[in-house]
Amino acid sequence: MKILITGSQGFIGSNLKESLKNIRQGYDHRFADLMIEEIYEYDLDTDPALLSEYCASCSFVFHLAGVNRPQKTEEYMSGNLAFTETLIDHLRKRSNYCPIVFSSSIQASLDNPYGQSKKAAEKLLIDHSIETGAQVMIYRFPNIFGKWCRPNYNSVVATFCHNVARNLPITVHDPEKDINLVYIDDVITELIDSLKYTQESKDFYHEVSPVYRVRLGYIAELIHSFRETRNTLELPDMGDEFVRKLYATYLSYLPENELSYPLKSAADERGSFTEVFRTENRGQFSINIVKPGITKGNHWHYTKNEKFIVVSGHGIIRMRKVGRDANGSLYPLVEYEVSGDDLKVVEIIPGYAHSITNLSETDDLVTLIWADECFDPKKPDTYHFEV
Repeated sequence: MKILITGSQGFIGSNLKESLKNIRQGYDHRFADLMIEEIYEYDLDTDPALLSEYCASCSFVFHLAGVNRPQKTEEYMSGNLAFTETLIDHLRKRSNYCPIVFSSSIQASLDNPYGQSKKAAEKLLIDHSIETGAQVMIYRFPNIFGKWCRPNYNSVVATFCHNVARNLPITVHDPEKDINLVYIDDVITELIDSLKYTQESKDFYHEVSPVYRVRLGYIAELIHSFRETRNTLELPDMGDEFVRKLYATYLSYLPENELSYPLKSAADERGSFTEVFRTENRGQFSINIVKPGITKGNHWHYTKNEKFIVVSGHGIIRMRKVGRDANGSLYPLVEYEVSGDDLKVVEIIPGYAHSITNLSETDDLVTLIWADECFDPKKPDTYHFEV
């Protein structure tokens, strides 16, 4: 299969071509049955003479090129309708009636210059299909968000993400306004699936799902909260599909010189303890460092439970049930030798005092700790007891 992408340098085009390259190279096993021989990229800086050459040999066209923010109103028609006509003419001259996917817009249902140009291009493609039998699939996309979308242009999400990531102001004219959004990866998956679509009827219009109907003010609030996670260490709710996709989008707009940020550590002669991530209902992640020969811990919890994973060094974790048995004796000692060379989880359970000792004379003992709740200094649930 030889695929032509018009508008290959645009938002959708750049995401699509990179996905198709992954499929071609065998990296994306979701589409292992697709055999992609060649990807022809056509954009504003491409030699126009190549369009005829590409149209001669392509077996599928993703027509994504278009104009939506021209300097002059008449450029809508030249950029959207006239180029579509040129594309069809090249295909017909080569007797190539391959399938065409067209990136239209919900604006095509509105009476404005952009929408009129898109609707006219749709009609041109539908007429081409009726006359030649070529398969035509039209997507009237709503607002699309995701990585590589140009900010301060025509995407409110891209603009919000770009500005907030740089601590620049954003303007929300109507916080209560609802907008429909689709995520770029969902769009790309739908477009790639169209390579396998067989048109059994003249239903030219297709849709991408899911569509998220979201309040503009909520989008702004979420994006501001993403910036604050560096201070609060709170991870966004990854169980919410829209939040997860919006967070991924926000991260893609971070300046490349600001991809790293420091963490605050509580350190003393014994080592250090550093909170890494907090979650609303999945607990807290921390890093505990113990200096050579040092023991830390010797406390227990009523309800709090933890998981210890030693990732570097050599040590021993000791636990003992709190209190004494019927004979007045301490309960038996439980010991787990741990090492970064043998990764395993040690459960720290409620009602058991615990300690961790660095057995090395030279190297730090580094432990990744998950706790079922975020630390609250007003309710620490931590009580001293010598193991």
